Parts: sequence; C-alpha cells; structure tokens
Amino acid sequence: MKVQSIKEINNLISYNPEKFILDSEAQYRSELKAAAEKILEKSDNHSLVLVSGPSGSGKTTSALRVEGFLREMGCKASTLSMDNYFLPDDMIDDVPLNEDGEIDLESPYRLDIPLLNKHMEMLNNCEPIECPVFDFRTNSRMGVIPIKREPGEVIIIEGIHALNPAVTGNSRDYATCIYVSVRTRLENSEEDRLHPRLIRLMRRLSRDKLFRGRVLTDTFKMFKSVSRGEEKHIMPYKHLADFDIDTFIPFETSVYRSVIYDSLLEIREKMHGNFDYDMITQFLSELTPLDKELLAEHSLIREFVG
Repeated sequence: MKVQSIKEINNLISYNPEKFILDSEAQYRSELKAAAEKILEKSDNHSLVLVSGPSGSGKTTSALRVEGFLREMGCKASTLSMDNYFLPDDMIDDVPLNEDGEIDLESPYRLDIPLLNKHMEMLNNCEPIECPVFDFRTNSRMGVIPIKREPGEVIIIEGIHALNPAVTGNSRDYATCIYVSVRTRLENSEEDRLHPRLIRLMRRLSRDKLFRGRVLTDTFKMFKSVSRGEEKHIMPYKHLADFDIDTFIPFETSVYRSVIYDSLLEIREKMHGNFDYDMITQFLSELTPLDKELLAEHSLIREFVG
C-alpha cells in the first residue's frame, strides 16, 4: 500500500501545479496502457475484459481509457456497462435486503444474471445480442441496443460485480479481469493515514454535490451501506483479477478541498460523532485547494467533478 503525504502534495502545488497534475496522471496512464498491451496479446482467445471495483473507484473512466489504448494499438474495442443488466422492479421476485432490512442496492442478485451470462457467451462467439438499456430514474428498461462483436474485437464490460463468479459464470475462460480502486493512503501532519475508502467517499461527495443534487448528509448515510455491500459482494473476488490498478491521483484530494470542503463545514453540527466526516474534514483542512479547471479533459477526476 502506497502512502502520499499532504506536505508533499502542498509543496508540489505551490512549486508548479501544472507539472504536478501532469506527473500525477502519468502513473495511472502507464498502468492502463500496460494492461491494454497484455489484453491485446491475449485477445485471440480472451475476447472480453471485465473491469470491477467498488463505488467511486473510477471503473467507467478506466474502462474507456483501456478501450482508447486498444484502439490506438489497432484493435477494435467497445465498452458496455453492466448497470444495463439491472433487473426492473417488475422482474424482481425476491428483493434482496441488507442487514437493516432495507433494499440491498449492492446485491449482485439485482442483476439479470442469466441474460448477462448468455450475452457474454454470445459476444465471445460473435453472435448478435440486444443489450438492454436501463433507466435508473424509473428502474425500468428503456429498449435495447443491438451489438455484434467482430472477430478480433475486444468487448470491455465494467461493473461492481464483474469479478463475482456468481454473476459472470465461467467467463474467466475467455475474459481478462481488471480490478481498479484507490490503493494509496493519504498521510497528514500528525502521521495519521486516511483509508482509501474515504478518498472514494470524497469522490462520491463531490459528484453528488455537483451533479446529483444529493444532500451530503445523505451521501454519508448511504456510503455506510455501500461499504458494507463492498465487503460482502466485491472485495472477496478482487484476487481473481489479472491486473490490480491503483486509481489514486496524487492531486485529487486538493481538488476535492476546493469542491466540497466549505459545504462539509456547513453540516458540521449534523455530523457530530461521525468518524468518516471527522476524518475527511480533518485531512481536507490541511490541503492546499486546487482549481478543477486546471485538469485535463480526459482526467479520471473529471468523472467526479465534471
């Protein structure tokens, strides 16, 4: 597990923020490019790529960046979201519940597993499929998209349950597996270290504030259930990955400092005694803010701050 100190981050921002941003993106980019090169080597008998990771890990951007590298290497590639295989409300016989008796939004059994498995096998065999389109606003399917993999084409499928054998069946026989998540810990002036899951929570807080109109107190409440689901349904299968990619970008928490810190201070009284809140605000308070407008258009962090 890597460690990044806030002191070093602040020094790099004060010295040359533009260079710091470029250097920060380089390691992530090199890991994805190396994975794409290996995927291409195996593509004759591994036509699919499964990209998994917990909430806020950067799955979507990582999948699209791998697709882009494959295309640069002359390999046709496409990316699908496993979210489209969520079951509509009217197709769920037994709604999975969590330990609190609430609907378990992280359960793999909210997916249409038989249809997903059938479609993965058909894609591997270059047979045409009709991929469903899921609308989360109405929890229903809004039509289909016809897809047919051409010989030599790589199909990338990203989703939180992409490495779970109960979901993807025997697809490892013809799929390369990638696990992406934040793997670096942030260290403050007291030498305390921030757990990677709280960096992912910063990502969700930023995205919810900017694009989803969600009250930040609700994001904290929801993340407790999300984390519990990750421990149960996602983490046990990360060892199955062929590649484990750290999506931590060294400058990213400085961007979240500029995006969410003031809003977090506004809800301090409502978050009394909340460990996650206390840790995040403490660490953000030490960071030099970084304007999100300095980020490159393709940056992973754009997935969370626009």
